[in-house]
Amino acid sequence: MKGIVWDGKELALHEDLEVRDPGAGEVRVRIARSGVCHSDLSVMNGTIPFETPVVLGHEGAGIVEEVGANVDHVAPGDHVVLSTIANCGHCPHCDRGRPTMCRDTFGHRPTPFLFRGQPTYTFANISSFAEHTVVQGVQAVPVPKEIPLTSACLIGCGVLTGAGAVLNRARVEAGDKAVVTGVGAIGLNAIQALRLVGADPIVAVDVNPAKEALARQFGATEFVDASQGNVPEAVLDLTRGGANWAFECVGRMDVIEDALECLDWAGSLVILGVPPSGIGARFLPEKLFLDRSILGCRYGSSRPQRDIVRYAELYLAGKLMLDELVTGTYPMDAIHQVIDDMEAGRLARGVLEISG
Repeated sequence: MKGIVWDGKELALHEDLEVRDPGAGEVRVRIARSGVCHSDLSVMNGTIPFETPVVLGHEGAGIVEEVGANVDHVAPGDHVVLSTIANCGHCPHCDRGRPTMCRDTFGHRPTPFLFRGQPTYTFANISSFAEHTVVQGVQAVPVPKEIPLTSACLIGCGVLTGAGAVLNRARVEAGDKAVVTGVGAIGLNAIQALRLVGADPIVAVDVNPAKEALARQFGATEFVDASQGNVPEAVLDLTRGGANWAFECVGRMDVIEDALECLDWAGSLVILGVPPSGIGARFLPEKLFLDRSILGCRYGSSRPQRDIVRYAELYLAGKLMLDELVTGTYPMDAIHQVIDDMEAGRLARGVLEISG
């Protein structure tokens, strides 16, 4: 079968990849579509250290082909969105409804693939840049077949992370003032979640002024061109003294530091971007004295079995934009073109057509 493999030096499409059959509690899925996310690039540039060879891709949707023993929530033919969280379901965090904190499965790197006879890793427990993959049953969440898989795949990362940060981690309320730095797929989903809950104003910040129209389409009420000067000063003015919530979706230390400066008293910064490993930010502790806080957020603090269904329902009700996130679709052999377009800021999200 075909799959896109990163061997530590080269990212390439190969046709001699193999995947094993599903075991107990597992599901084999034929991947139809996969979004291409900056986290995939972060493996290649070392921001996310990862063993190789690895089949990349983690924002996927497809069709169930086969289920292992003890899997009864999906059946062959079901359309599913894949979650990167392969939580155990019985540890203290899972019992409290916090699967993103499951220590029993965190950091596991299974090798269900063979590439040229060598065991090959999955990325983020999924590897959606392959025609077929094997995941834990809990990762395969059924969605209505009316949702195009090109749009549905984006729920698995961009929507869960961006919208989840607003709805689950921050629990933003109507009338809260908010700023979102970085108008990519994560930022756009944070923006549309802020629109859903009635935040006002919603300030979008990006270095690319061409992103303004898209940001406003998703719900931003204001836009700041970060290439034109002092971002905190502009945000403080637009929010009448600072934001209650700042969502950092870039992963650069200077952007994180600026986002902290955008907060009102008692405001909170939620960090969603992934900075290079081992690099620290600098801020004065006195900045936090007025009840300001800095929050981490893994995968939108999501409960994927609940939230994927929730977002699918919101899409079908016309309240959540998915189709509009897809800037372009590409064949698998155009993976380097997708990356070039992403790094040039031409995409909200590019989607690979993995299979028909």
